[in-house]
Amino acid sequence: MDEFPEPLQQGRGPVPVRRQRPAPRGLREMLKARLWRSCSCSVLCARALVQDLLPATRWLRQYRPREYLAGDIMSGLVIGIILVPQAIAYSLLAGLQPIYSLYTSFFANLIYFLMGTSRHVSVGIFSLLCLMVGQVVDRELQLAGFDPSQDGLQPGANSSTLNGSAAMLDCGRDCYAIRVATALTLMTGLYQVLMGVLRLGFVSAYLSQPLLDGFAMGASVTILTSQLKHLLGVRIPRHQGPGMVVLTWLSLLRGAGQANVCDVVTSTVCLAVLLAAKELSDRYRHRLRVPLPTELLVIVVATLVSHFGQLHERFGSSVAGDIPTGFMPPRVPEPRLMQRVALDAMALALVGAAFSISLAEMFARSHGYSVRANQELLAVGCCNVLPAFLYCFATSAALAKSLVKTATGCRTQLSSVVSATVVLLVLLALAPLFHDLQRSVLACVIVVSLRGALRKVWDLPRLWRMSPADALVWAGTAATCMLVSTEAGLLAGVILSLLSLAGRTQRPRTALLARIGDSAFYEDATEFEGLVPEPGVRVFRFGGPLYYANKDFFLRSLYSLTGLDAGCMAARRKEGGSERGVGEGGPAQGEDLGPVSTRAALVPAAAGFHTVVIDCAPLLFLDAAGVSTLQDLRRDYGALGISLLLACCSPPVRDILSRGGFLGEGPGDMAEEEQLFLSVHDAVQTARARHRELEATDAHL
Repeated sequence: MDEFPEPLQQGRGPVPVRRQRPAPRGLREMLKARLWRSCSCSVLCARALVQDLLPATRWLRQYRPREYLAGDIMSGLVIGIILVPQAIAYSLLAGLQPIYSLYTSFFANLIYFLMGTSRHVSVGIFSLLCLMVGQVVDRELQLAGFDPSQDGLQPGANSSTLNGSAAMLDCGRDCYAIRVATALTLMTGLYQVLMGVLRLGFVSAYLSQPLLDGFAMGASVTILTSQLKHLLGVRIPRHQGPGMVVLTWLSLLRGAGQANVCDVVTSTVCLAVLLAAKELSDRYRHRLRVPLPTELLVIVVATLVSHFGQLHERFGSSVAGDIPTGFMPPRVPEPRLMQRVALDAMALALVGAAFSISLAEMFARSHGYSVRANQELLAVGCCNVLPAFLYCFATSAALAKSLVKTATGCRTQLSSVVSATVVLLVLLALAPLFHDLQRSVLACVIVVSLRGALRKVWDLPRLWRMSPADALVWAGTAATCMLVSTEAGLLAGVILSLLSLAGRTQRPRTALLARIGDSAFYEDATEFEGLVPEPGVRVFRFGGPLYYANKDFFLRSLYSLTGLDAGCMAARRKEGGSERGVGEGGPAQGEDLGPVSTRAALVPAAAGFHTVVIDCAPLLFLDAAGVSTLQDLRRDYGALGISLLLACCSPPVRDILSRGGFLGEGPGDMAEEEQLFLSVHDAVQTARARHRELEATDAHL
């Protein structure tokens, strides 16, 4: 019968016996094994691959119509009803014709139904992405010579005056705008698909929640600013570049006297109705089984009033214009335009991926299932790649529609097919009915949809009290979005988040620990009362990793809390001993430079301690500089007759210390079990026992 080795006993409790790890495979063998698994093919592997790429082929076989169908149909109808007015309204943000927004909503729902892993996320047009698409479209239109003050929905926009470089274009403003949008969408989708293939789904985790909230707030203010001219019915130039929000407000103030009274009255009435309906829906949402389709009702009533009242002809109110029916033949995006917008597509890809993955994971946690981040990247990427050939623009998951989808009983992505069917009905038959819809009404729908994002400003004081660093990330991202541009705001948010993370690890919390009564536990003496410091032992806790950026802070904190600068003191001992050794023939009394002996205790006696124990429980990792710092610290303390012990080291930290030469590799070094301890109390008791042995030896001598 096999016997297991007993844990070693060294007077300080049991010591665990390390398992023998298998020899690691070389890089060549590992690559060969992975290549073999990737290239090997069988019926089961092919079926698993198809099911991974198209998750609908897996969950459709387990679909329960009696339990799921009613909820999916109800949620699909509600989302479809919401999608129609939002699609028409968001075309203002993107600077495109409403028909393209309907195309985007239709194809995105179908593709995500096949490829998505989330059961509740609604993928389609998203206000932030529409804004970013619209900014790129406006810039390219201006470079092509089109009048930036003209809107795509305005009659006669296609007859804008072109400059010499734009005279070679074979289409008008609307045609060129959708070409830019499809080129941008294709590049965005390619980036997202590439991220999914390379398994970079974790990258979105680096876009923190304060960053995303600040970005949403700043972009919402930008969207609100861009819609004010439609609410007031004034014609002002569309500003581009840094300071766009400020310049737009200045233009609005100068042109406020030219506001269209009909548009102002319409906007006031629609905003009042929409906001009141939203507040009532929020207050009584537990009693309402289905959210009120307020946007659709407002759009239908406003269209009827505009049509029979002839508001466009009598008062000059801007209307949506002709919206064709049916589908257009596919068209390949132009490579020349794809090169021009390649850099802009990176920001869209990152924002779309971050929002889609975060929403998918949020709903998965709340409903008890799991999603695959890399598959979500592939799904959202394909929602952009394939529709780019069908006159669609960039899409991602949207929080508001996803919440409505969940609240109305959605169980699976079959509800997306129902929503796509509603949009298809509008595309084939109902779209021309919105010809006389005022653009001010569409702007009202957009502004009201920003209500949730704009309310996030009230979270800033609470965020500041909880974490000032996160509040600065939020405020910096929002301010940069509003004052510079959305792309610059995203970049500023990423930089601020990384600086915040670096700052927290560069200056973590440090403390000296003391014993809690007669127990074996130790805590911060400045945080708790009645703790008992261990005589002759200093227990130091460093609340973060030890690496090249914070090694100096580690030493300064340790020296400050213990009251002894071991580096300077050891250097002075060495210099003083060297001078005496040369000038007087030997070291001075009490300046022993050799191994620590019982007579080299002058410095420990003066400092008040003979051992320093470092609590390594919060020590997440070490790098080469961190290991070197610990080695130098042990050498300096050793020269002063002070021992350095480490407690609560995790296995990765132990491995790094072993590979770095800290543990017993030299001929005079102590073994691992003499330097590393399982608990702080174990290290303290061992240090006191060793000191008593040294005192007994001194007394005997």
